[in-house]
Amino acid sequence: MLGAILGDMIGAPYEFDRSPKVKEFPLFSRRSAFTDDTVMTIAVAEALMDSLGKTDEEIRKALVSSMLKWGKRYPDAGYGGMFYQWLHEKNPKPYGSFGNGSAMRVSSAGWLSDTIGETRRIARLTAEVTHNHPEGIKGAEATASAIFLARSGWSKEKIRDYITEEFGYDLSRTCDEIRPGYRHIETCQATVPEAITAFLAGEDFEDVIRTAVSLGGDCDTLTCIAGGMAEAFYGIPREIEEEGRKRLPADMLSVLDRFRAGMDAAEKDPVSQGK
Repeated sequence: MLGAILGDMIGAPYEFDRSPKVKEFPLFSRRSAFTDDTVMTIAVAEALMDSLGKTDEEIRKALVSSMLKWGKRYPDAGYGGMFYQWLHEKNPKPYGSFGNGSAMRVSSAGWLSDTIGETRRIARLTAEVTHNHPEGIKGAEATASAIFLARSGWSKEKIRDYITEEFGYDLSRTCDEIRPGYRHIETCQATVPEAITAFLAGEDFEDVIRTAVSLGGDCDTLTCIAGGMAEAFYGIPREIEEEGRKRLPADMLSVLDRFRAGMDAAEKDPVSQGK
């Protein structure tokens, strides 16, 4: 999950087609700060930790409650217009979106389940509370699936094959082919395949981040999505993790630390994870 947050921070200065379109740039600067992508990643993670094992409806209620709480706590994080309205409704309902917001906030779902089927079910629930368009759901499921498979030891070739076969995304283009004409489009269809391609092309965590930023477009969200996958496959270098944590408030760090503690406990007790 921290990989997604780091991707958000590092990509944020280059959002709205401000990417240098190269991989050589300062990894962190004074403008490297979290956005709505991080806020909602934290919100979803907290909701899932509080509701795993409960019914679909209970999980949805937990998600809505947590997203409203965190969204109102950080009201100026840069939410999209439709989601901002959702945050301020008395009884918020899904609004048929296929925006990339469903994919940028889903990374924790790739860690909290012990099967691909359960991962996809949880990812679908995180999308449905707002982004209940089939493409919005697909973007969340594909992102969480890639994270689950990466942390489960699958090769990049097998991950590519699974995503292509299950979700129909075109992953045949290289980053060099995508980069020149790629622009800021806030849809799952025009963000998730590019983020997965950046992950597949990268050689380590930092290289995935740099590759994603170099593509341009909706840079914070694309790099957020790719960063979640990169963490699951490579882990995060300590110095990058420490720099990112410095830029997060205490309430977010508390959720991150709780999440990590849960993952550490699960690794020590594989029976509880069905392994």
